[in-house]
Amino acid sequence: MPTLKKQTVENNISKWLTLLLAAACGIIVANLYYAQPLVGVISSSIGLSANSSGLIVTLTQIGYVVGLLFIVPLGDIVDNRRLVVTSLLLTGVALAITAMSKQAAPFLAASFVIGIGSVAAQVLVPFASYLASDSSRGRVVGNVMSGLLLGIMLSRPLSSLVADFLGWHAVFALSAAAIIILAIVLSKVLPARKPMTDTRYTALLGSMWHLLRTTPILRRRAAYHAFVFATFSLFWTTVPLLLSGPVFHFSQINIALFALVGVAGAIAAPIAGRLADRGWTKPATWIALATVAGSMLLPLVIRTGSITGIVILVVSAILLDAGVSANLVLGQRALFSLSPEIRSRLNGLFMAIFFFGGAIGSAIGGWTYATGGWSAVLWIGMAFPIAALLYFATEKK
Repeated sequence: MPTLKKQTVENNISKWLTLLLAAACGIIVANLYYAQPLVGVISSSIGLSANSSGLIVTLTQIGYVVGLLFIVPLGDIVDNRRLVVTSLLLTGVALAITAMSKQAAPFLAASFVIGIGSVAAQVLVPFASYLASDSSRGRVVGNVMSGLLLGIMLSRPLSSLVADFLGWHAVFALSAAAIIILAIVLSKVLPARKPMTDTRYTALLGSMWHLLRTTPILRRRAAYHAFVFATFSLFWTTVPLLLSGPVFHFSQINIALFALVGVAGAIAAPIAGRLADRGWTKPATWIALATVAGSMLLPLVIRTGSITGIVILVVSAILLDAGVSANLVLGQRALFSLSPEIRSRLNGLFMAIFFFGGAIGSAIGGWTYATGGWSAVLWIGMAFPIAALLYFATEKK
């Protein structure tokens, strides 16, 4: 067992630092999603065939999973501030390369690196939990995660709007500037946090399989969220196809505005954190999972191509984002209640597992919509949280 020495950071975090960490997580994680609504225009610009255009998003996702498994665990053994700043500088350079790319090879290589570097957000989340006291950990994690979730939800409409006015290169150029500025700010204001342990990197990676086998709450919370995140990815991959189709005839700007409305669901994150701090994790989880299932049921029950149909879709989007946001915070709050020395590894495993669920949702979304239509999408989207509810019902006290 590694020998642990006294940590140098007190369990106290100010409101302004919590706000900064929330904003930082949102700015960082948005890089994973900027390209999604721009796949068509980017692929034609860099000479990528239609059959290979999916690589634009897929390589970024693969890079992110690689970073979750091999970079995030370093937060348990190296200075967190240095790890975050280094990752951000790497991301900034990669974003600059994508902004200047006119060919597929450098763009795709840089996209992979963007995914790896963007895991800095998942170093900051357990860092915030470490700085918080036991009684306020859920609130702090909820506030930080609300910033991260806002970054996810705002990234797609923001990239669509910027690309519409300035071109897709500007999306990555502006993000590169923002990331570099963020790296400088965090290097100045983040407190140092160097875990004092003699664990080697190879032993650290080897311990992750052991943690997965011996930590039931990790397996359960990762499974719950993998199911609901699959629904989240499924919905947001296919709803633009529905809105731009012959029923609603939405423009790209209208679709961007629709996505902005769904951002209201992020308010559930800090609420869930406060409920967890009061010991209400189990009932809150029931509500979160049921909300995701209900968000898919609503447009199945009330179907219309009029303004009523649009209102129903808006309500469904808000409920979906709220349920997913709440469940994510509840899961991380449960994991961050465990030993501080393993939080980065737990967070890396948790994120990698549920991100895989999201990749499944994205992968089957387009195919399901093309072969079975919107109804098939909703039925599959409802099946995922129902499976999570059934599994959750088996959880012991």
